[in-house]
Amino acid sequence: MVDLWEGLRQAFWLVVTFDAELAEIALRSLRVTLTALVIACVIALPLSALLAVRRFRWRRTVIAILNALMGLPPVVVGLIVYIFLSRSGPLGALGLLFTPTAMIVAQVIIIVPLIASIAHQSLRDLWAEYHDLLISLNVSQFQKMRTLLWDARRALLTAALAGFGRGIGEVGAIMIVGGNIDHATRVLTTAIALETGKGQFALALALGFILIALALTVNLTIHWVGQTERDSRW
Repeated sequence: MVDLWEGLRQAFWLVVTFDAELAEIALRSLRVTLTALVIACVIALPLSALLAVRRFRWRRTVIAILNALMGLPPVVVGLIVYIFLSRSGPLGALGLLFTPTAMIVAQVIIIVPLIASIAHQSLRDLWAEYHDLLISLNVSQFQKMRTLLWDARRALLTAALAGFGRGIGEVGAIMIVGGNIDHATRVLTTAIALETGKGQFALALALGFILIALALTVNLTIHWVGQTERDSRW
């Protein structure tokens, strides 16, 4: 019990003083995840809008695949990316393995299905409401998609924040493709796993506090953006 309280005390002090190592790891985590989030949104949001407004033969199959990929084990994603980026893989010549870029690629693959599925649900409902109006105006498909994306921007922001929460808490795939290299690819989740294994609970707890703070911030932002509390009613 004494060791636990001592670890908590040291962890609190590291957070309060914003320890240099702690800051480096936290900022790297944010940089990797935010970059992956932007790329994932560029892919997922137009795709979800296209699936909402256009009917084509394999549309239901694509939607089903996206929903299924939401449950894809991250370690499998990490393994696939590792194979492609390894020295003997098809993209090995690029030298991206064990770099932040490889971590970003893995996170993009993990969060694109999540963002696309959540966004598609919102855009599909909005399309049902706007369908007759937009058809009567004889607008192009691009204009339909742009209108839906703009008017559903609050729901899409919620989808993006959900993707951020999934990405920032990922450890399996990041460990495989990043290698958890100090001052290079070490992020919050992999550092927590490492420090816990070493018995350095103070730094592990401090990193955990930062991760919990980020998760709470994301959830509170989703709550605020979605306006789940209205007129003092939950």
